[in-house]
Amino acid sequence: MQYTITKRDKILKGEITLPSSKSISNRVLIINSLSYSPYEIDNLSDSDDTKVLAEVLNANTNYFDIGHAGTAMRFLTAFLSKIAGEWILTGSERMRQRPIGILVAALRKLGASIEYTENEGFPPLRILGTSLKGGGLLELDGSISSQYISALLMIAPTIPGGLTLKLLNEITSKPYIELTLNLMEIFGVHYTWTGNEIKIDEQSYVPVKFAVEADWSGASYWFAMAALSEECDLILKGLRLQSLQGDASQSEWFEKYFGVLSKQEGNDVRLTKVKAPEFKIVELDFIENPDIAQTFAVLAVCKKIPFRFKGLATLKIKETDRILALQTELLKFGVTLTEPANGELAWDGTFDQSLVNQPPVIETYHDHRMALAFAPAALVYPEIVINDPNVITKSYPAYWDDLKKVGFKIE
Repeated sequence: MQYTITKRDKILKGEITLPSSKSISNRVLIINSLSYSPYEIDNLSDSDDTKVLAEVLNANTNYFDIGHAGTAMRFLTAFLSKIAGEWILTGSERMRQRPIGILVAALRKLGASIEYTENEGFPPLRILGTSLKGGGLLELDGSISSQYISALLMIAPTIPGGLTLKLLNEITSKPYIELTLNLMEIFGVHYTWTGNEIKIDEQSYVPVKFAVEADWSGASYWFAMAALSEECDLILKGLRLQSLQGDASQSEWFEKYFGVLSKQEGNDVRLTKVKAPEFKIVELDFIENPDIAQTFAVLAVCKKIPFRFKGLATLKIKETDRILALQTELLKFGVTLTEPANGELAWDGTFDQSLVNQPPVIETYHDHRMALAFAPAALVYPEIVINDPNVITKSYPAYWDDLKKVGFKIE
């Protein structure tokens, strides 16, 4: 299946109810379960990832296929390691290519019994739930994936003796670690973070009533549309500028580089547009928020602004190799992206018309953010074609319907 996306004008007006935060929802599902809470989580995300995780936590089986849900794979590997029973945890073909060895090795040091049933270092996993042993120092590479760290942190209070994590190398996606700790704190857990060490004593979670806020990663596509519009007055429902989510920092980038103003109005954020300053090149570091890198890469090309982005090393182990995917798909716009160093992506601002596809047909590679990030380009190009458009259900199921609400045509 493919969708052709067009928009006859560059006016962006209306109200959009954003999806609930997937990052918060997935963490709170684990924490809520560990707290033996009697309360249901309010405004839980309806994304595929969250649905999969919720189904596993409420299942009456020991075999779990989590599809493309990377967060669920990481969080459940740690969670199931301490739940009595024998568990099989597998996923899609791509999931079976995504490394999990660092997390498994860390859990084994705590006494976990985990076996690889196919390839060493990759799912599927056979997990024999047991009582883990803490009370010591566990070293972990902080530059690979914050989800490994979050997975360990969430079970840390429930391990006899607690856990101290020492993070080695540069920490990737630090706001996601802070998000995990902030949510744990809301549920009654105390911690200390000194230098590169996070210490959590053995303690009990306290059940609380909790409502999930709107998703800032999902908001990024609307900020991009605002940047590409000529006239904008858009309300994003349920979004908070003062947010638990690290991706909220993007609002400053959009104002500084693209003239998109954001203002809190009650429980919502209003986007308006002013003339953006001119930059010869946009240089950004996504080490703390890699999930919005695709949004900015597509936007910069549409605005014809050269860029150099860094902090993108983890993009290679996402749903697809996102650096390679961006290089491949933006080539259809006549743009050649380079990788000056590992985890960097750059464009010098030149176009090669001989490479242009009319219209560009975007492959999504089973990656929701490819579809989500390229769709706003229809504000600039006559039409954009998206292959496998239903991939967006992983994080933003209502996206295509929401685009229609503000005047996009989707066929």
